[in-house]
Amino acid sequence: MPSSDPVPGRFRPRLSLRTLDRGDGLLGLRPHEPFGPRGPAVTVACIDWLYTAEGGLRWQTPAPRSVLGTRPAPQVAVSDAQGDAWTLGRDLAAEAEALDTVRALGLIPLPAEALQWRSPEAAQGPDELWSLQQEDFFGDLWAEQVPGLQARGWLVVAHPGFAHESVPVERWHVHLDADTGEELGREPEPRSLPRGTPGAAVKSLRLARREGAWLLTLGVEIDGERLDLAPLLAPLLKKDRRWLDARQIAAIDDDEPIVLRAPGGRRVHTPAAPLKAIIGSMVDLITDPRRAEGPLRLSNWDAERVEGLRLALLHTQAARAGPHGAWQLKGEAGLHALAQRLSRHAGPRPVMPPAGLGLNLRPYQLDGVAWLQYLREQHLGGILADDMGLGKTAQALAHLLIEQQAGRLDRPALVVMPTSLVFNWQAEARRVAPGLRVLTLDGPQRQADFGRIAEHDLVLTTYPLLLRDILSLQARAFHLVILDEAQTVKNAASRTASAVRRLDTRHRLCLTGTPLENHLGELWAQFDFLMPGFLGDARHFKRHWRDPIEVNGESLRARLLAQRVRPFILRRRKVDVAPELPPRTEMIRRVTLQGAQRDLYESVRVAADKQVRRVLERSGLAGGLISVLDALLKLRQVCCDPALVKGPASAAATAAGMPRAKIELLRELLPELVDEGRRVLVFSQFTEMLGLIEDELSALGLPTLSLTGQTPPGERGMVVQRFQDGEVPIFLVSLKAGGTGLNLTAADTVIHVDPWWNPAVEAQATARAHRLGQTQPVFVYQLIAEGSIEERMLELQSRKAALADGVLGHDEAGAAKFSAADLQHLLAPLDVAAD
Repeated sequence: MPSSDPVPGRFRPRLSLRTLDRGDGLLGLRPHEPFGPRGPAVTVACIDWLYTAEGGLRWQTPAPRSVLGTRPAPQVAVSDAQGDAWTLGRDLAAEAEALDTVRALGLIPLPAEALQWRSPEAAQGPDELWSLQQEDFFGDLWAEQVPGLQARGWLVVAHPGFAHESVPVERWHVHLDADTGEELGREPEPRSLPRGTPGAAVKSLRLARREGAWLLTLGVEIDGERLDLAPLLAPLLKKDRRWLDARQIAAIDDDEPIVLRAPGGRRVHTPAAPLKAIIGSMVDLITDPRRAEGPLRLSNWDAERVEGLRLALLHTQAARAGPHGAWQLKGEAGLHALAQRLSRHAGPRPVMPPAGLGLNLRPYQLDGVAWLQYLREQHLGGILADDMGLGKTAQALAHLLIEQQAGRLDRPALVVMPTSLVFNWQAEARRVAPGLRVLTLDGPQRQADFGRIAEHDLVLTTYPLLLRDILSLQARAFHLVILDEAQTVKNAASRTASAVRRLDTRHRLCLTGTPLENHLGELWAQFDFLMPGFLGDARHFKRHWRDPIEVNGESLRARLLAQRVRPFILRRRKVDVAPELPPRTEMIRRVTLQGAQRDLYESVRVAADKQVRRVLERSGLAGGLISVLDALLKLRQVCCDPALVKGPASAAATAAGMPRAKIELLRELLPELVDEGRRVLVFSQFTEMLGLIEDELSALGLPTLSLTGQTPPGERGMVVQRFQDGEVPIFLVSLKAGGTGLNLTAADTVIHVDPWWNPAVEAQATARAHRLGQTQPVFVYQLIAEGSIEERMLELQSRKAALADGVLGHDEAGAAKFSAADLQHLLAPLDVAAD
């Protein structure tokens, strides 16, 4: 019997979703703010408040589209099945909370007139419609918001044809099979948990070996259909840039719902955890534009990354249950062993110093020799990339001495080096490994020495002579070819790089303190000598690694490249392995361009700015790079000395006594340093600048020595020895001729007269003095024209250092390329640039 007292109703909100299209008579959505343009299909929502009560009472009403000026009645009259009248109490607080949720979802009332129907008769459905600003937003709502709504008691209904409903991944197919040799495209029989197992998702990692390659199949199964995973991931990576940044991937919650778009428009949702493991290991292969559908093609060099993927998947399974499923691995032992073999942690065994070694190796140097031995055992190439001054030459010589005493040096080793280093290698070989028979190929008489190569253990030549002698040298077999200062072959298209690749040798090794100076292409060139194909061909490397890292700043790809190359690069820093080295103090000494020198700088800058703008408009930066660098060169010359700038204006001004800021500073600084008993290295890019400095110092009665590209090769060792013996206090050195390889520990002061684009080059030069054997604190001065292009060059230096650290060091920073914006900054007027 009906009661006069209200019956409390049980409140439940309902969200109904439907996609209308031409089959429903809908033509589309008229332009209507705030809704974005739609295609022929429009998804709409209906929102209702549902009430039930004892006795089978039911009542529903559309959610209010506006609350302005309205106050819902707390009670409503309802009738039961017998027609008796009842009073039903409403939960207005719950209704208000549900309406707040609607707004939070982004649902907006959709006016009925916004829908364009084929005819008035075709119009269907209620007038109280809602929608989202963009059609695609419904996919995110379904995958990310609906589960939470249902957990809070909402009734969510998707009508047939709803276009954005997503389905879960039923199985992951990542099946590892390293020893079946199955043909490409042949699918293994699926091994999975029974269909319908709660939370079951079978992941298998399949690798089929074919002609030294590996084929990795990544797939998912939805509604019983197996799909290639990579095409599903590519749109995600374009849409959500988090997946290209290593740090942001780590910050993604493992349970965050991720929606993928399958063929036919179906949406697939999955927790983030498995994707974090797969994308973090394979993003470069997944996004390779050359890859067709099907397995990812890997090489043996990818074993370590596949092992990393295997461990990440196992960790995911061990740490989490339910939606991540169970991993089923088969035959991974072979690949695991290969990965371990390529891992540095499982590699070098301790070695004893060879008999007859002329010095006591420091612990880190002995580790370096063990690493070189390990590379030889595994038939791998590598880069010994220790900081300058840590004894790379000594480690290489100790390695050769072990090879000789083990009877493996049945062929000679060939070392190719810059001309300035021949004297140093000769002296080090006599001191460190006197038991090695050394032959130096130099001078016109070297042709007669070719027949004696096989009689020696170590053959020394230079990069210029290698080009002349390549026909004779490529006809001989070597045990080991070492490229010292290997950055010399950083241009893979150069004749020198081509020549070293033609040498017949069992083993290959690079020595350099700067394996990466300006861009990643330099690293590729060295590995193309060491292990051809390891990083793909040049075009592949540029598209696959260099552009994504340098241009797009993709830190995840930088991390993957670092992971790939680091087992083959041994790099130690002075601060870590040689803390006993005396301190190095670096100072920037700024000079101010004044008077006529400042006016000359501004006139050259204006002309350079016009030249660069014309070049950029006509050819772009890449096509006009030579002209751009020429314009910048003139500005740098003005900063050094007006006499370096060619042309009648500068010559006349110089003759008239134009200010020379850096020369004037050096006229004051160098006599003071010499009076203090200091021994000074003066470096410059410009040989002519060194000549001007020499003239000024000669006028002051200060003796100097110089080493430039014009110094005859036969005299270079003698010049170095004279400085080392203390004969002369000032050594003028061109950066190109003497910035690498030399041992100049008699110096305790280094002056860089002008900056270079890359800080590694200057660090190399500084290391001529700050290296093992140095007992005095080293002071480094860098002369900078205040507010000029040189100030801007210091900023570019820091970015190039970040690129090297990202691949060779311990962070994941990237670096931008030299851009048009950089040029505008470099060419800023003195007064603007100085602000």
